[in-house]
Amino acid sequence: MPKEIVIALAGNPNCGKTSLFNNLTGTCQYVGNWPGVTVEKKECVCSIGGRRVRIVDLPGTYSLTSNSLDEIVARTFILHNKPDVVINVVDASNLDRNLYLTAQFLEMGVNLVLCLNMIDQAESRGVKIDAEKLSEYLGARVVATVAHRNKGTDQLLEAALHAAGHPASGQTRIRYGTEVEKEISDLEAMIMQKGVLKDRYAPRWLALKLLEGDEELTKLIADRDSTSQEILSQTHASCERLKKLFSSDVEMIIIDQRYGFITGVTKRVVSKPVEERLLFSDRIDNIVLHRQLGIPIFLFLAWLMFKITFTASDPLMHMIESGQSHLASVVGSLLPDGSIIQGLVVDSVIEGVGSVLVFIPLIFILFFLMALLEDSGYMARVAFIMDTFMQKIGLHGKAFLPMILGFGCNIPGLMATRTIETHRERLLTLMIIPFMSCSARLPIYAVFIGAFFTENGGTVLFSLYLLGIVTAVVMAKILGKTAFRGESSPLLLELPPYRMPSIKGAVLHTWSRGKLYLRKAATVILGGCILVWFLSNFPWQPDYSRDYEALEKEAATRWNAAADRLPTGSITYQAEQERFQQYIQDLDTQRKSEKLLKSYAGTVGKEIESFLRPLGFDWKIGISLLTGIVGKEIFVGTLSTLYAVSGTVDDSASLRTAIQQDTWSDGRKVYTPLTAFALMVFCLLYIPCLAAIGTIFQETHSLKWTLFAVSYTTAVAWIVSFLIYQGGRLLGLG
Repeated sequence: MPKEIVIALAGNPNCGKTSLFNNLTGTCQYVGNWPGVTVEKKECVCSIGGRRVRIVDLPGTYSLTSNSLDEIVARTFILHNKPDVVINVVDASNLDRNLYLTAQFLEMGVNLVLCLNMIDQAESRGVKIDAEKLSEYLGARVVATVAHRNKGTDQLLEAALHAAGHPASGQTRIRYGTEVEKEISDLEAMIMQKGVLKDRYAPRWLALKLLEGDEELTKLIADRDSTSQEILSQTHASCERLKKLFSSDVEMIIIDQRYGFITGVTKRVVSKPVEERLLFSDRIDNIVLHRQLGIPIFLFLAWLMFKITFTASDPLMHMIESGQSHLASVVGSLLPDGSIIQGLVVDSVIEGVGSVLVFIPLIFILFFLMALLEDSGYMARVAFIMDTFMQKIGLHGKAFLPMILGFGCNIPGLMATRTIETHRERLLTLMIIPFMSCSARLPIYAVFIGAFFTENGGTVLFSLYLLGIVTAVVMAKILGKTAFRGESSPLLLELPPYRMPSIKGAVLHTWSRGKLYLRKAATVILGGCILVWFLSNFPWQPDYSRDYEALEKEAATRWNAAADRLPTGSITYQAEQERFQQYIQDLDTQRKSEKLLKSYAGTVGKEIESFLRPLGFDWKIGISLLTGIVGKEIFVGTLSTLYAVSGTVDDSASLRTAIQQDTWSDGRKVYTPLTAFALMVFCLLYIPCLAAIGTIFQETHSLKWTLFAVSYTTAVAWIVSFLIYQGGRLLGLG
């Protein structure tokens, strides 16, 4: 069997690498995590020309140092997995900066293919690149592409496959000057003599990284035997000699030499117009990055996104809801009436899980709109816009990007904090991301907005997202002055050019996020709904305070007697019939309510009700909040189960109607618009889901900070909801 060909995609952030990966892989790609870390791993295994090909998308990085998880993951894969070809994707319109990573690949001696992406943007600026000369100077194949239009993809893949079988000879070796080269050679000779790590790394590259002060490799050698200590001593002596000679750190000397090499190459292969024109991106930035207009524009676009999401998804949600109700009715009629199996299948599986799946259109539309904004290049501007504001709370604008990602799902947002350089700012950002309203909360909002805020649903939804941001900002300020004291670092951020978003790319991005939600519905949510159904229905036959069955038989006997003596169809007949049906319905409601109250769920709910009563919440809400910790979507499924929503098409059986009609023992409505809003706020701010809690632990490697995140978010949720509910009552709002 022919050997599998492994192709690695590497490049700077915003170079179009994701679009290129989507073009190369189509729908075969799958997403996981790299072993041992929470960094996302995307790859595809396919057959091309009878050969098995694995395409791996490495994290976007500006260099191959060991300063961040992304850099470590990318470097480790190349060094240890040794891909047959590395496709280095560069932004052709910004070649000077992008070639720094290319220079590091040349140092590693990888089999390189250079992808000049966005060549159309470079040409539109009057920039011309001589690809043949560039290939000659680098000693690597060069292919021009326009990834978002899928131009040049086939040629790039062909070049990569050819390179896999015919590695380029005479690949360029970067020279660092006589003095530096001498120290590299001496250290390289010692590494070869001692045989340290020679089976894992090229001696010259290892010597170069040691001189740069690479922390990971220095620690790796320091942990070995005494022989390795001689290498570190030699490294230290070399660094001291070079420092004395150049009056500069060795790392800076090497960086300057790399940029010298890059400058020499670009001067020979790149020609630019004498007068630079004001670019299209610059003209847009003059507006969207305006000091006074920037934030209002961002807020308007966010409001518009949520408005479109809520409006466009509503008819689709109704279609799914009708189908679900019909399915429940059909399946229920096929199973023994009142049996455990009917309750489990209909109430738990179809109604519980279905009440969550009905919100798929809403979630997918939001993901799609967010993908369009990300692909357009606007999201990077948001970090720049917010930087001044974020500096005031002890962070910089880069921390705002993980917060934005948290709108889709908190987990990618938490993982995105690894791009933040300082430990303090990364930890602080981790603590506030759970306040970002993830897609899992959307089903909750949809139920209560649909029940109490139908006229201004988009505005209410926007206010919840905005409240999450405000709460995060306030808590960042408080925590930055207490648990995380320190100064924020300056923002260093590349603003990519604006691009027309690729519909294909946005669809693939939406699907990669959305399928995680579907997977959760088929596993965690299903299990949660079954558990809730069990807790709310057992004991199956509790000790009722009244004999409901006897009361129903007695009422039926009275109605039959009345029906026999009354003319069929008369007003009196109809009135007695309605009175009988209403009595039976009331008895059924009382029986279900008492059964629920005496169930395991009712027992637990009553225990925590006192904690929630100041917020206007009853024990059923308490149970739903507890199960919502597993996954926020389960909150809705739990309510559906607790209210025993029947699943008929009749609106009176819907969850929205059930919560509208629910009352306290004194006849007061459990839910008012004020209560509903306070509840949505609590769901927004309280404990993140179990998956997010696990991610916080993985990212911090600290039980202390994980427990802190769990406890303080719940405390914040209680305080804010209390202020909203009690303040609203004082103002006469509910």
